[in-house]
Amino acid sequence: MLARGNLIFLKKQTDKTDPSATFSPTEIRLHTTMKKPSYPKIGIRPTIDGRLGGVRESLEERTMQQAKSVAALFASELRYPDGSPVECVIADTCIGGVKEAADCAEKFKLSNVAVSLTVTPCWCYGSETMDMDPHTPKAVWGFNGTERPGAVYLAAVLAGHTQKGLPAFGIYGKDVQSSSDTEIPADVREKLLSFAQCGLAVGLMRGKSYLSMGGTSMGIAGSVVDSKLWEKWFGMRVECIDLSEFAGRMRKGQYDQEEYKKALAWVKKNCPEGKDYNSPTTTRTREQLDTEWEDSVKTALIARDLMVGNPVLKKMGLGEQSHGHNAIAAGFQGQRQWTDHFPNGDFLEAILNSTFDWNGRRAPYVVATENDALNGAGMLLGYLLTNTAQIFADLRTYWSLEAIETASGKKVSHPLVGDGILHLINSGPAALDGTGEQTDAKGKPTMKPFWDVTDAEVEKCLKATTWHPSITEYFPGGGWSTRYRTRGGMPATMIRLNLVDGLGPALQVAEGYTIDLPDDVHDALDQRTNPTWPTTWFAPILTGKGPFVSAYEVMNHWGANHCVMTCGHVGHKYLTLASMLRIPVYMHNIAEDRVFRPSAWRTFGTADLEGADFRACNNYGPLYGKV
Repeated sequence: MLARGNLIFLKKQTDKTDPSATFSPTEIRLHTTMKKPSYPKIGIRPTIDGRLGGVRESLEERTMQQAKSVAALFASELRYPDGSPVECVIADTCIGGVKEAADCAEKFKLSNVAVSLTVTPCWCYGSETMDMDPHTPKAVWGFNGTERPGAVYLAAVLAGHTQKGLPAFGIYGKDVQSSSDTEIPADVREKLLSFAQCGLAVGLMRGKSYLSMGGTSMGIAGSVVDSKLWEKWFGMRVECIDLSEFAGRMRKGQYDQEEYKKALAWVKKNCPEGKDYNSPTTTRTREQLDTEWEDSVKTALIARDLMVGNPVLKKMGLGEQSHGHNAIAAGFQGQRQWTDHFPNGDFLEAILNSTFDWNGRRAPYVVATENDALNGAGMLLGYLLTNTAQIFADLRTYWSLEAIETASGKKVSHPLVGDGILHLINSGPAALDGTGEQTDAKGKPTMKPFWDVTDAEVEKCLKATTWHPSITEYFPGGGWSTRYRTRGGMPATMIRLNLVDGLGPALQVAEGYTIDLPDDVHDALDQRTNPTWPTTWFAPILTGKGPFVSAYEVMNHWGANHCVMTCGHVGHKYLTLASMLRIPVYMHNIAEDRVFRPSAWRTFGTADLEGADFRACNNYGPLYGKV
């Protein structure tokens, strides 16, 4: 997660037309005391035929131009979590042999390069020019031209990568180009961007923390946080705190008092209360509810400070607490040791996962409900792939069309629905972006990076959400639940990372669409569970194969009670990222022509690609060392 002060500064520095683009005292303090984050960079390696005396000299300009054109593409299309353009580092010279390869490697090391792309329009000496860093995702783009055999080098160097156990992605245009053609073809462009975006996700995770706020929730296996998973596959560490830290900071006032007042006033203005569904005997007093709002805001501030720190705490004499835990993702246990005595974490989870709060638009803070660290990992992957908020949900129910008719008295027919739909509903919170009240250029519902979200869209998301007193039987300590219904017609990808004894992590991916139901049908179905919780109706795309013969089988094959929903059809990016981390995917509905994995994966079988993925991941082991 990026530094809070720099995020606010960047927003107000770049948004010159925003009438709110002035700094409050709190924002000024944040900006002047926090450093700009050092994001990983993409390294570009222009390789060349090293034979001097006419060959190399004739290729220098063209080779370096290819590297610069890719750098320009990445800078124009890819963004870091704070919205700034991705930065590239190009080798000082074209790489014609091992000395220049070593010089490039040294420059990359000093420049915080986390992703490596080799480009060439010609033949080069494969094993002398290749990237040998074992932890850097790497790809090679061999120009498809007949004047010089760039594609021949591509095949040769990929063979070297496979032979040496250093998997690399191969990028090769479908159509032959003239040697003077500097345009990047559409198919090459798509693979370059997909590789770079996924590679940056790997780099952005490395060295960060998952913060376990509390421990195991209600015996949910995903909240038994596995340090080995985070260390070996993600290059991260696990930090743990007891929930008594929240109680202590609340009691001692160890949070920014000015920001607390600002946040509480914002909540009173922008978070409308909905119906209280508690029975007369369990309804809480107005005084109790007001106190629960106050405590909910405090816990949100404290959770954020625990993740990323807050320089205001240092000025309060709390130097140690001001550092935070360097967390890029976190989970909040809540039930039951906390929620039996204190207001639940629904508000903190909903608002931190959103792209806005009382400080304006900002990047989401990834926080998993019930400290389900496996779902938290899935949320983190989705966030880094898209820069958008992620929806944490229970995969609660499969509703067949027949069951819908029985429950509602109405037949439902929808062009995107096959045999039925899935009810995604979390037990209290979800990011407010999940309302679908943000729209794309065609007016369709979507979820955007924070820098593309408008003030009007923030207001719509807030108005589409009501906050209900939590059901006292579930949450004796009180708190608030988030209620909304996701607008239909939004392309979405549902995923789950599972942990399997003897295997390690394995990923499930299902692309589909959110669905609108008629109000009376929605109410009939929604009222059968907890009506204070956020609902998304989801229809997976059915392929007629494996689990995707029906929505029922998708539900039946799901590996856990929780899932993550990411806006957009980005399942192919999940597959690419998973291959970089050496996480096999055992269930997906992505067309074969969209699957992009390292070329070495083909050597583990071409008839059964799912099996080949498992064999390749097992052979290479986790990215950061064998288990």
